[in-house]
Amino acid sequence: MSSSRSRYISTLTRDTYALILAGGRGSRLHELTDWRAKPAVYFGGKHRIIDFPLSNCINSGIRRVGVATQYKSHSLIRHVNRAWGHFKKELGESVEILPASQRYGDDWYNGTADAVFQNMDIIRHELPSYVMILSGDHVYRMDYGQLLAKHVENGADMTVCCIEVDTDVAAGAFGVMTVDEQNRVRRFDEKPAEPNEIPGKPGRCLASMGNYVFNTEFLFEQLRRDAQTDGSGRDFGHDIIPAIIDKHQVFAFPFSEPGHAGAPSDESEQPYWRDVGTLDSFWEANMELVSPEPKLDLYDPTWPIWTYQEQLPPAKFIFDDDDRRGMAVDSTVSGGCIISGSTVRKSLLFSNVYVHSFCEIEESVILPGAVIHRNCQIKRAIIDRSCEIPEGMQIGIDHEQDVHNGFRVSKNGIVLVTRDMLNALAQK
Repeated sequence: MSSSRSRYISTLTRDTYALILAGGRGSRLHELTDWRAKPAVYFGGKHRIIDFPLSNCINSGIRRVGVATQYKSHSLIRHVNRAWGHFKKELGESVEILPASQRYGDDWYNGTADAVFQNMDIIRHELPSYVMILSGDHVYRMDYGQLLAKHVENGADMTVCCIEVDTDVAAGAFGVMTVDEQNRVRRFDEKPAEPNEIPGKPGRCLASMGNYVFNTEFLFEQLRRDAQTDGSGRDFGHDIIPAIIDKHQVFAFPFSEPGHAGAPSDESEQPYWRDVGTLDSFWEANMELVSPEPKLDLYDPTWPIWTYQEQLPPAKFIFDDDDRRGMAVDSTVSGGCIISGSTVRKSLLFSNVYVHSFCEIEESVILPGAVIHRNCQIKRAIIDRSCEIPEGMQIGIDHEQDVHNGFRVSKNGIVLVTRDMLNALAQK
């Protein structure tokens, strides 16, 4: 990228306020979100999902960010304060928590558009020319500067970030756009049962990522109009976008990863973007990271994913006897972990996990602070934070037994274990 182009984009990013919508419950993750909002769910061995849009903002040069919270937000707020609370307002940078606080009435946030509407006075105080609305519960890397530049070059009132997906994936799950040759949005359907296909690409459609750019005054005008519309769901996908595409300049922006310009020409080259909204998709996305060459490169120093992490000792593997060897193969093991005379294969261990001797763990995601006692077998499982697995327990070996124990077994056979489940089992 030329220096003049870089300066142009940096001017745009400095003139932008980003609002991350992080109040989602994530009900399809079941008990994994009983005590935390979906954006606060752990991911990738040391991160939380919210770290991805926040890191994208900072790496893109957007340094004024608000995080709108609502559902069971304590752990999310604590994490954001610890990981992102070091920015200095006097230098024109900040990451601020914006909890639902009934600023314009007696209601909490009643939709994505309402969450922005209730924070209009805070956004207005920042005096940005552009407002970027971001979903707080997807895993991806993206340079938002390219999105902003295209928004301005198109003379757009609103730009919707989009990605190609299979129609069966989008059906009932994502907003779907129909665009012309200039990528102007001509139709928008929110979670249609039968998505419109991309011309010439049967079985593929253009899905909204839930990321938008608005000219600030245009955004405020639409939010005020929507707030006065009876029967509105106060939602961007359901209400705002369908109401403006005929009379205003609304464009789609094809998603690309940092260092890549424009949309990929081949389906196999699609950039990494995951909606880890189910237990199966959460497990699969984490399992992708332990492959030799994962599609999501967390080791790229040019686009780091920032987070909060404790000062922990390095992971430790002890005992080297034939029947008691501490080892991990094709796995990711975080700081503070101890694997004592056990074998871990194709698994992802978060910080401070303690695996006692004679255990076998395979294709599993073990969240921070879990303790696995001796002689356990765990396969294709998600073990929640601070779980203490009793000696000799088998998880993921016999699903009938898993269900009998009170564990949740997903459609694809992934077993979720939480502390509440283990406590209930102990009381039987």
